[in-house]
Amino acid sequence: MTSPNIQFIKYLFVVSLLLANILASKIIMVGGLVLPAAIILYPLTFLFTDVVAEVEGKRSAGALVMTGFYLSLFMVLVILAGKLLPPAGFWKHQEAYNVILGSTPRIVLASMVAYLISQNHDVWAFHWWREKTAGRHLWLRNNLSTIVSQVIDSVLFIGIAFWGTVPPATVGMMILSQYIVKVGIALLDTPLCYLLVRLYGGDRKHLQEA
Repeated sequence: MTSPNIQFIKYLFVVSLLLANILASKIIMVGGLVLPAAIILYPLTFLFTDVVAEVEGKRSAGALVMTGFYLSLFMVLVILAGKLLPPAGFWKHQEAYNVILGSTPRIVLASMVAYLISQNHDVWAFHWWREKTAGRHLWLRNNLSTIVSQVIDSVLFIGIAFWGTVPPATVGMMILSQYIVKVGIALLDTPLCYLLVRLYGGDRKHLQEA
């Protein structure tokens, strides 16, 4: 039986990443935790890169991360172009457009730096644990690589985006809030990781890439 094309997982990764960048403009509160709305999607991008890494290897996962980075940058430029285009005289929502989609350069920088470093670490760590476990215990490398990568992502994004604009204690609370939720999602999606690897991996032999 032929396995489904894993290209679909790659599409899901890109769509989730781009939508997360847009949703990040809304701040929500869940159970006393202050979070960006992107929290419902962004953690899944780590799941998708782990699945691609398991099925196609480190090089393919790394290429996917870079594709996401370039497309995110392209999206930012397109949104900026839309912001600069003159609005029609009867259209009264330019300010709303600027607030919702016009992220400040500092937040965009924070997002890109955090994404690039944490996602590349996730791919590297996933394969490091794969070698240490001789290809066994997918749940272990899936969770350990993501748990550490989420520390990097949360610290870099919140630190770069908000340090100096809010009290240090608030920055710390925002980092902790994001990290708690992201790790919780990572632990809960472990069965889904197994399902996707089984579905998209099929009988294919795993690639042993450096």
